[in-house]
Amino acid sequence: MIADNEMAIRLGFFFGLFFLFALLESWKPRRKLDWGRRRWPTNLLLVFINSLAVRVLFPGAAVAMALWTQSQGLGLFNWLQWPWALSLLLSLLALDFVIWLQHLAMHHVPWLWRLHRVHHADLDFDVSTGLRFHPLEIVFSMLVKFSAILILGPSVIAVIVFEVLLNATSMFNHSNLNLPLGLDRILRWFVVTPDMHRVHHSSQIPETNSNFGFNLPWWDRLFGTYRAQPQLGHENMEIGLSEERDFARCATMRGLLLMPFKRISGKRES
Repeated sequence: MIADNEMAIRLGFFFGLFFLFALLESWKPRRKLDWGRRRWPTNLLLVFINSLAVRVLFPGAAVAMALWTQSQGLGLFNWLQWPWALSLLLSLLALDFVIWLQHLAMHHVPWLWRLHRVHHADLDFDVSTGLRFHPLEIVFSMLVKFSAILILGPSVIAVIVFEVLLNATSMFNHSNLNLPLGLDRILRWFVVTPDMHRVHHSSQIPETNSNFGFNLPWWDRLFGTYRAQPQLGHENMEIGLSEERDFARCATMRGLLLMPFKRISGKRES
């Protein structure tokens, strides 16, 4: 059964895609990085801590929740009994929209922004940035996913596919990959590209509060939060938070774990 091999499937995609995007961005980088892979030990250690926390706090994670809702007949798609392919497609779209709404909330609810700042405080932008989140944000994200699964009742396969896609696109759109501009213009109608998401990691607040999508670019276009390019261009834009430029705070485990509980300097609150 696919659910029994969920961990192996996710780990296989994770390691394969991480090394693929790491290789591609090294071969054809979009920007010159200031700190480069000096940040990687901390960013990757966060992945390990977060994965351990999820497994301890939420055994089986989102897949277990999908199995339970299916066994209990709970959720919209369990009630409707629509054709499998249609339910799968609509489940993926609905889950992606929920993650987009969650991301929007992370920027505009002050206490959530304190958690999400850890992701945005990265001083460079590469494939490892897509894996860098505070453990408390991961816990909150799991609770959001559980709620969405309870309400929607997606199939186990839909949840596994969505989790793999979310992980894959996060690494892709955070990579420092230099895509041809013509290809980027086409792709960003269907998926969030690195150039599109890099704008979101600008230190300029109007740019940070745009392009919230991880998988699909359509929600930003539909709700008016889409921004095509950074004002200063991709080569000259400043990555990260203007009030957080200290490497010790932004790229050490102690600095990142304590960041949500430190006073926010400057005027930025969300």
